[in-house]
Amino acid sequence: MDAALLGLVTVVVGVGGCLAYFYFSNLFLDKVLFPASGPNAGRNINRANQIRPWLFLFPAIFALGLYLGYPVVETLRLSLTDRDAGGAFIGLANYQQMFGEPKFWEAMRNNMLWLIVVPAASTAFGLLSAQLTDRIGWGSIAKSLIFMPMAISFVGAAVIFKLIYDTRAEGQEQIGILNAVWLQFEGGVGSFLALKLLPALALLAFAALAGWLAWLMLRPLRRPTVPMWILRGIGAAFAAWLVILSLGAIVNIIGADLPYGQPQTWLTIPFYNNFFLMVVLVWIQTGFAMVILSAALRGIPEETVEAAIVDGASPLQVFFKIKVPQIMPTIVVVWTTITLVVLKVFDIVYAMTNGQWETQVLANYMFDKLFRANDWGVGSASAIIIMLLVSPILVWNVWNARKEMR
Repeated sequence: MDAALLGLVTVVVGVGGCLAYFYFSNLFLDKVLFPASGPNAGRNINRANQIRPWLFLFPAIFALGLYLGYPVVETLRLSLTDRDAGGAFIGLANYQQMFGEPKFWEAMRNNMLWLIVVPAASTAFGLLSAQLTDRIGWGSIAKSLIFMPMAISFVGAAVIFKLIYDTRAEGQEQIGILNAVWLQFEGGVGSFLALKLLPALALLAFAALAGWLAWLMLRPLRRPTVPMWILRGIGAAFAAWLVILSLGAIVNIIGADLPYGQPQTWLTIPFYNNFFLMVVLVWIQTGFAMVILSAALRGIPEETVEAAIVDGASPLQVFFKIKVPQIMPTIVVVWTTITLVVLKVFDIVYAMTNGQWETQVLANYMFDKLFRANDWGVGSASAIIIMLLVSPILVWNVWNARKEMR
């Protein structure tokens, strides 16, 4: 059967099946199980109304149990067994094997790097875009262009950027935009400013931001608690580590001997190739962040902004001290939502590097173990690790949403 026809039949059968289920289940409930007639009509109507919500929820509960609940339980079981030994229970041996593999720790390190860069960059660019597009006459067109990458699949975006990073042999015309630009630098003053000074200043600004966050973490609290001090101490230590890492990167960039005039295979350069992959996801997720944050900015009461302007606040002060604090809950929601996407990132890495050249991530590591090495035990164990990393953020998002609804 033709794919388009099959898709149409699937939609018709699915929608028709849902309508038939809701119609006949309500008919059975009202006419057979609890008929609204006779001496018990009032009690039957109340009972039918109590059961009716569950009729509507049942398809969703059944689908979640079948496609989410059961796979989680089965994956946990597989992670504790050896498939080659007939499914024998081996405890945590698969986890021990996984923790002993350098590729797993490479994937963990890269995932943490993605977690630091992508949510922060996407949220920052989205907030900047939301603020600027609301101040120009053709802001709607600009928003449409920025949001457009959201309509592209991760694999499609990966193919686009793979062409941007494409490399041809030296002496041939470069079709990759990045190499075409790179070959314009010849090591002069312009090269120093663009390739060393500007990146060093950007890293210095990032180090200053991380240092400021560390200082905020160490500030005394009004009502300190031991768990809060522990969390803030961990956060301060992490921020301090980022400062040290950034300062070390500045030294490396300034002292680097760059190969001017030579086309670069960007995706094979260890460490930096991770950032070339991250650019793809930042490009996609910026549109999502912009739309959500633009709606939040429009919801800010004009009175607060006008009062700040009357008091002599500059545009930057109005933005950072009036607007940002009022939309902080929305910023956190956007940040955590993008974080969930980052933890499960697979398509981009698979399509561009397949985890080679030190770009492995957890989802791609899981795929390699499950479908290339046929090691279902270690592959399932890595899937459980991904679930454990995602679950706290997901629970926090649900808890925060329910708290706001109250």
